[in-house]
Amino acid sequence: MSSRVLAILSVQGRDQKGVVAQFATFVAERGINIEDLEQKVVAGMFVMDMLIDIKDMSVSLDELITGALELGKKINMQVKVTLQRTPKNKRVAVLVSKEHHCLEKLLAIHKTEAFNGEIVSILANHPVLEDAAQKAGIPFAYKASGSTPEEKQAHMKWLLEQLRALKADLVVLARYMQILSPEIVAAFPSRIINIHPSLLPFFPGASPYRQAYESGARVTGCTAHFVTEQLDQGPIILQDVFHINVGLDTAEDVRQRGLALEAETLAKAVQFFLDEELVVVEGKVVFKPGISSFARAKV
Repeated sequence: MSSRVLAILSVQGRDQKGVVAQFATFVAERGINIEDLEQKVVAGMFVMDMLIDIKDMSVSLDELITGALELGKKINMQVKVTLQRTPKNKRVAVLVSKEHHCLEKLLAIHKTEAFNGEIVSILANHPVLEDAAQKAGIPFAYKASGSTPEEKQAHMKWLLEQLRALKADLVVLARYMQILSPEIVAAFPSRIINIHPSLLPFFPGASPYRQAYESGARVTGCTAHFVTEQLDQGPIILQDVFHINVGLDTAEDVRQRGLALEAETLAKAVQFFLDEELVVVEGKVVFKPGISSFARAKV
């Protein structure tokens, strides 16, 4: 049996009749076999992944992509054709400051076969975590962010240059404690993931665990989200919670309880991105068909 050449035809947009039929006809007319198909509608948004074998198709890859985009434009759908990738091919840059818990979790899962990417560099505004990077065999670079506007601007310019040189597919903020410049955010749309130590939109900004503690909140948690120019307002990927024992827990108890949860939640969000299991539709993250969001949270 001849080997297959697999690709994924992804379609998303406002739900309407006949989308599956039109794309099924489109691929059939080009001698393409459908291997699998998953679709769902969430809050009026249609999401479909069609696994296709393009080995014996009657058109070139460029013609396939152009035709799919034209069909998508005709019916107001976003379309993407992606050749099925092999593991360890997405390039991940991790940004850190001084806290180690999120980085350590990422380095641990990076060693596993389930991690469909490669951490190509760890970039920082402090040298504190250089030893961790060296032990993992991952390049480390840092430039102090300083305290003046000029120093911070120089740090952001350096950071953007580094990320572009690395050709990063994903940028992960593993408790990187600086606000990214608009230029960096614009250069990596829906490709920067941050972990915030609260259940956004509650307790944004600085010291969220202390905010939760002082407010008397009974639960708090953390949020993995995409970064936008609006601080702590990007599309939410995952959230997880823990209880606060009001009157018994100290502010430090609350903070310590949140650290492990941050690491786990960020790692899950990164893996979902690398596995291409999610899309951003109209400012919201939608998981692709196949597994419920509850099940995903338990992965």
